[in-house]
Amino acid sequence: MDEPVIRNDDDLTAALRDIDTLWQAEPGSPDGDKRDALVALVSAYEDRHYAIPQVSGLDVLKFCMEQNDRTQTDLARLLGSRSRASEILSGRRALTLEQIRTLAKEWRIPAAALLEIEAA
Repeated sequence: MDEPVIRNDDDLTAALRDIDTLWQAEPGSPDGDKRDALVALVSAYEDRHYAIPQVSGLDVLKFCMEQNDRTQTDLARLLGSRSRASEILSGRRALTLEQIRTLAKEWRIPAAALLEIEAA
């Protein structure tokens, strides 16, 4: 098997095309091994060059509010407190689990997107 290398987007495109042709290859076969190696290389290249940035629950909340034309007043009505909404949007206070549940239910924001989880 040639040693594939992905140095640029043209190499990436070629590797993706090769993966497509090898997709049905049996695991453990030479073609299956080549496919697996290409998938690992593509994944590493994309992680380096097209990484998805980490965002906070606050970033998600603000984005969802902006996209749905919701205001701080709307958030205050939902949470029952203007000062609490202000503290959350300024980053001085984190969302509680109950507030996350409320936002998930009422505004249909995925709860997992609002959780603040430390990366290991």
